[in-house]
Amino acid sequence: MTLNLEGTNTREDFLAKVKERVAQTERNKWITGRGWIETFWKPPQFPTRADLDKIAPDNPVFLTRADGHAAVVNSAALKLANIDHHTPDPFGGQILKTNGDPNGMLLDNAMDLVAKNIPKPTEAETEQALLKGIDREIKLGWCEIQNAGSELSDQEIIRRAYAARKVKLRMINAAYGPGEAANALLKNGATLNAFDHRFTQRTIKVIFDGALGSRGAALLAPYSDKADTSGFLTQKPEELRPMFEEALRRGIQVETHAIGDRANRLILDLYEQAFKAVPPGERKIQEPRWRVEHAQILSEQDLPRFARLGVIASMQPSHAISDLFFAPARLGMERLAGAYAWNSLIKSGAIICGGSDAPVERGEPMIEFYAAVARKSIKGESGEGWHPEQAVSREQALRMFTINAAYAAFEENDKGSIDVGKLADFTVLSADIMKIPAPEILKTRCEMTVIGGEIVNGDR
Repeated sequence: MTLNLEGTNTREDFLAKVKERVAQTERNKWITGRGWIETFWKPPQFPTRADLDKIAPDNPVFLTRADGHAAVVNSAALKLANIDHHTPDPFGGQILKTNGDPNGMLLDNAMDLVAKNIPKPTEAETEQALLKGIDREIKLGWCEIQNAGSELSDQEIIRRAYAARKVKLRMINAAYGPGEAANALLKNGATLNAFDHRFTQRTIKVIFDGALGSRGAALLAPYSDKADTSGFLTQKPEELRPMFEEALRRGIQVETHAIGDRANRLILDLYEQAFKAVPPGERKIQEPRWRVEHAQILSEQDLPRFARLGVIASMQPSHAISDLFFAPARLGMERLAGAYAWNSLIKSGAIICGGSDAPVERGEPMIEFYAAVARKSIKGESGEGWHPEQAVSREQALRMFTINAAYAAFEENDKGSIDVGKLADFTVLSADIMKIPAPEILKTRCEMTVIGGEIVNGDR
């Protein structure tokens, strides 16, 4: 429903797609889109407002990078937000500048300065987006998604769609925190297995740092390719502690986005402090199953802490096979030993649940399964620093996307394996991904999706 900029492999292609949308849009109307990633361009440099001004002088433009942690805007958008060379960086964000003037690139919390001026979609448009997305998930073969973050307004629309029986897909929904969505969840408590076991909400989602590609991930040492920055945190640790402790008391799960090794260390510290502050006797649920979303770059000393603390590593294998084209430049070779370290985490005793991080990645289960077992690009490429020993077995990959994902949602007794007494959710594929050559996994299709014993996609 917005401008899709995935697969724009050159700056020229990117600008051509934007120019095409400008020609279809009324003057002064916003143009929004997502999906560009400059690391595959030559040279691999961020786009600028000057690039956009040439093709969109009369429309404010806001185009989000694929990772969702950066956006490029044009001069019209900057003017509406009153951003100029005097504007300071907000906490947890950065206004990139060239010769002292904003160049159009906004990182993390700085995006909000412009985004708040974009007209919000109507409830009807939001519901249409929800149903379009759900239809795609079911056709891909997903029986349940774990939605990593929503605001109160989104939650109302999601619940109404389920109540009206418009949705077959199961959903584990998280509320963004800190803020009103998390506060409401802490006050009202969890929603479990509503709408015939279709909808559960028991989780707070925190975003703790930025992304590696846009150099917002919080690192313990400076970026190898930009020594004047080591990224940044997007939340203040002291403001998270009370929420974490209350979540433990109320039986609310916490999942926190952490990509850089500094962010991962600090969030494990905060989790550990909360676990000590609220002993099991004061908790509504003895085993909280808190998660770190992504856990992408870990120092050697922090890697074993996941198993020791009982923290789940919620990871997306496709990140490795896209990021490893530029991660060596961002991190240097030494830090890559703890990057996307699936095998090391499993050997340490940690539980990894697998996901896709859509729309950062494509959201396709066969890409994720392939990435986990091959640790090569979809073209079969590898390279220095890719650490092929971190690939997992097919059995391990299958567990990541089935029983481990169910465990991460407190559902291992209901889902995650095909057993008598469990929910009849399963997917029929066109080939046996446990046996075929790895490249053929990418050609495998979903033939049928069954949810609750009902064929919701495929031949009946």
